[in-house]
Amino acid sequence: MNFLDLARSRYSCKNYRSDQIRQDQLQGILEAGRLAPTAKNLQEQRIYVVQSQAGLEKIDSLTPCRYGAPTVLVIAYDKTNTFTYPGQVMDSGVEDATIVATHMMLAAKSLGVDSCWINFFDPAKAKELLDLAENEEIVCFLDLGFADQDGGPKENHNKRKALEETVSYL
Repeated sequence: MNFLDLARSRYSCKNYRSDQIRQDQLQGILEAGRLAPTAKNLQEQRIYVVQSQAGLEKIDSLTPCRYGAPTVLVIAYDKTNTFTYPGQVMDSGVEDATIVATHMMLAAKSLGVDSCWINFFDPAKAKELLDLAENEEIVCFLDLGFADQDGGPKENHNKRKALEETVSYL
């Protein structure tokens, strides 16, 4: 499948079967994240794989958006290892973790695994409950699994604005 077909076919799964993804699928997804570009190649991402019942219960206490996924990736970054951009206002942490998460989300689809990007949670509460290091910040959760019968794309999935509405040439 070419990249545009992959991008078109990927959607946010909102209902998962209980069967676990295979270890080779998980490793492929994690490898895609490892290969993602980061500012100055600092690789400040920190990925936590949650598959245990106790871990999934913690995720469920933080968000209603696990949708039964048997695997959840917690995507964070080390805030002491980021590149600060000119002007000293922004650093690369959030965007680098986002690039990593996007690579993993698209790799999941290419490996037959459905996903959903979750940002509906309190990051401070999640950091505390998951016992992350003080220097780490959570950007998102990424649900992984296989869509149940009613877990397919929502009606508005393919509705996109025309390029002319979102792109300008300077």
